[in-house]
Amino acid sequence: MKRRNFLAVGAAASVLAMTGRAFAQAGPLTRIVFPFAAGGGGDALCRLLAQHIAPSLDRNIIVENRTGGDGLIGIKAVKGANADGTTILVTTGPTMYLLPMVETTPSFDAAKDFVPVSQLVRFEFCVFVGKAVPAEVKDFKQFVDWLKANPDNATFGVPSNGTIPHFTGSRLEEALGIKLTRVAYRGSAPIINDLVGGHMPFAISTLTDAIPQHRAGNVRILAVGSAERSPFLPEAPTLRESGVDLVADGWYGMWLPAGSPPDFAKKLSEAVAAALTKPEVKEKLSVIGLIPVGSTPEGLTQELAANTAFWQPIVKATGYKITN
Repeated sequence: MKRRNFLAVGAAASVLAMTGRAFAQAGPLTRIVFPFAAGGGGDALCRLLAQHIAPSLDRNIIVENRTGGDGLIGIKAVKGANADGTTILVTTGPTMYLLPMVETTPSFDAAKDFVPVSQLVRFEFCVFVGKAVPAEVKDFKQFVDWLKANPDNATFGVPSNGTIPHFTGSRLEEALGIKLTRVAYRGSAPIINDLVGGHMPFAISTLTDAIPQHRAGNVRILAVGSAERSPFLPEAPTLRESGVDLVADGWYGMWLPAGSPPDFAKKLSEAVAAALTKPEVKEKLSVIGLIPVGSTPEGLTQELAANTAFWQPIVKATGYKITN
């Protein structure tokens, strides 16, 4: 995924090998459209779910990668699909609520153009520092003090513009009262290279991308953006624990085209919830840094609305827009 799916590709590839590509049952062919490239964590999630929900739905389920436009091509493909239950969208929540905020003319309305099915999993972002920050800076508060004393070093990297890391940086700038300079990269790997090389002081990206280098001692994770401490790195405090009232995490959700039968959406939601409780599914998701959630269609609607209400004023204040 070019902008929002910054998860461990190598680990995801092993999950893909275990889950396969198509899952033949007796019913009609059903597509899970994933609007980003194969090989990442979100793609592995789709294939894992397809494998486990196909039997209960009595359907043939395949995963189709419809890439382009930072997710927009795949989203629009599902928006225009027949509302007969044979086309399913899986994408990140931030894609669904941030894209309409940053486009000069919104291409879709998540609440009107889609039928909610379920929130699937969540993943976490973190603030981490590299070799340019002195080793004696051990926690987030000390880091803030260091930034204030060294304003010329108040520069951070993000995997792309228009993403949760981008706008988390804007919120941190406001909350800390420090002018920050954002540098957008093409994914997490080049950011980490620059942190390890001492060329970039700090970054905001996914926890799963930062953890290997954190454990190797090459970067230091100072805070996670989730509401609670991460099960993957419980020793790292949250931003809230560090004095910043901000929750910034990511999640994947599932939708159907508008007009799809509500009873099928409910049945699909129940199949997903059952799949996400299976120990083997939980284990494979853990490998790629995904935390099972599961929800009712109503729960997904509430989550999307809450995220939209929270991030909209933050995004608007930045003035950031993309021309479409």
